[in-house]
Amino acid sequence: MSHRFKITRKIQILCITIPLLAVTSALVFYVFLGDRLQFKALEKDLFYSELSGNSLSLHYTLAYPEKYGFPDEAVLPSYEKSEDNGETELKDTLDCLARISPSRLSENDAYTYDLLVRYLTLRLSGASYDYYSEPLSPSSGMQSGLPILLADYTFRSAEDVEDYLHILDQTDTYFEGLIRYEKEKADAGLFMSDDAAGKIIEQCGSIMDKELLDNGSHFLHTTFEERLTAMETDGLITQQQKDQWISENDRLLTTVLYPAYESVADAFTTLQGRGANSMGLCHFPDGRAYYEYLLASTTGSSRSISEIKNMFWQDFQQNFSDLAALLQSNPELAAIPLNTSSNFPYSSPKEMLTDLQNQMASDFPVFPEAENDFAPSCTVKKVSSSMENYCSPAYYLTPPIDDMRTNIIYINHKNKPDALTLYTTLAHEGYPGHLYQTVYSQLHMNNEQVSGIRYLLHYGGYVEGWALYAENMSYCYAQKLIQDTNPAEALWYEACRLNRNLQLCLYSLLDVAIHYEGATPAQVQKILQKMGITSRESAVAIYQYIVEEPANYPKYYLGFLEFCALKDRAQEVWGEEFSLLRFHRFVLETGPSDFQGLNSRLAASAG
Repeated sequence: MSHRFKITRKIQILCITIPLLAVTSALVFYVFLGDRLQFKALEKDLFYSELSGNSLSLHYTLAYPEKYGFPDEAVLPSYEKSEDNGETELKDTLDCLARISPSRLSENDAYTYDLLVRYLTLRLSGASYDYYSEPLSPSSGMQSGLPILLADYTFRSAEDVEDYLHILDQTDTYFEGLIRYEKEKADAGLFMSDDAAGKIIEQCGSIMDKELLDNGSHFLHTTFEERLTAMETDGLITQQQKDQWISENDRLLTTVLYPAYESVADAFTTLQGRGANSMGLCHFPDGRAYYEYLLASTTGSSRSISEIKNMFWQDFQQNFSDLAALLQSNPELAAIPLNTSSNFPYSSPKEMLTDLQNQMASDFPVFPEAENDFAPSCTVKKVSSSMENYCSPAYYLTPPIDDMRTNIIYINHKNKPDALTLYTTLAHEGYPGHLYQTVYSQLHMNNEQVSGIRYLLHYGGYVEGWALYAENMSYCYAQKLIQDTNPAEALWYEACRLNRNLQLCLYSLLDVAIHYEGATPAQVQKILQKMGITSRESAVAIYQYIVEEPANYPKYYLGFLEFCALKDRAQEVWGEEFSLLRFHRFVLETGPSDFQGLNSRLAASAG
């Protein structure tokens, strides 16, 4: 879509002589408000165009899309090859922005303007890498992501149920488009490795388990019925509607979704053997350039590869030195078993989330005021057993921007997390991590009437970097809980924090080494052996994961280091007026951004 806007003004001349003051006022209105009106129109058009063709994204972005003028028809996007991969649309939008002066916008709009220009410019630089992205990756592809989104699709009305069923009915077309894209990737010599393709084939059979589907016990059966039962209890639907929809859901799962997964498995079976590269991105023709783009777009950091690598290495050395010093001065820590927290006072997620909120109170601001006595709820759920092998250890489902009340955290119990791991995981996903940051920033932006387009500009480094920053603080909270009763275990918690950072930093360094410098499996295995990871099987698994998920570890760890650097800079800028409370409020009220934007705002706050 081409984004062109024109402001028309009809002026009725009531007399021949017009006072000079009136002419001046009209010029002021046009010069200053004209830019504002054009920018608002552009934002609205972008917000609408980004969401109108994908009802699944729309539903997770807006609880009540009808209030925003979105159509009633539920649609899933379908891949179609583009002649220029969207370059024309991006250039047209940037041309529109170029005709708007940010100096004539409000402070919030000017900041959004700068973010939008950088975001779209970066997307334009990546538009030429047609077949380098991977929508069906083994660890985060849509073959595992779609069922999760379907299982948690909120039913607020009968129309939501109907939309859900319409979306389910289009999943075959949706996956047909992804299969077509994968075939084009193979033709371009950019298809995934045989090992990765084999994982996809195996996942299709496990996720859409035929036996579970046939006997009606698949989680897409049970979660659907649970949501309908809740609606029936609340008087929103009748028993007859419930029975009819359950029958329709059963039909669509077996006649549409299951065959769609069979088609993916069949296509990948055929495509196996066409992957020319089983190593990092740099072994593809434009792989190094694409990795530079991917790292920038994923993390929101504008640093060069060499600067990022140096940043990782310095942090790794510091954490290694700190951990060695801690263990040397406290040799009794070596006798404490790994993954233990026997003296931890809390065992349930509810208790842990309550404690985290209490401990963070002095360093983090309370939620901004909202209408109708707003209080966000948090439900902690268990990942379905059939999805445990394909889900991360935990994840938070972001609520719609117009209804932040209901928040869900999923915990994957496959690895049976101990108390400390569960506590720090809940800090990462809940308080003061994802849940707290998401709700706080969105409430603030809603109160400030910041454009919804900010919600669609995704900054993985900000989101995951903040969560890892919060997780690091939670280790300190955990230490406080047992400091008096068991000081040795409190020190062990600090050792666990340093060890986790070492691991994430190491994997981030390996990400650069594999995808930008061409590190081979043998080279990576030698590096891991020096770090105590001697199992060849573990080394192979680490290498393959990083190959399949480029820039994923840096999204977390570079984001975390950028926040640490931002905090150091805030201490320099604010001097004696610095406090953790002020710093956290600044980050939260600025909202999701690239780090260039955060640093520029921080510099402006000096005055």
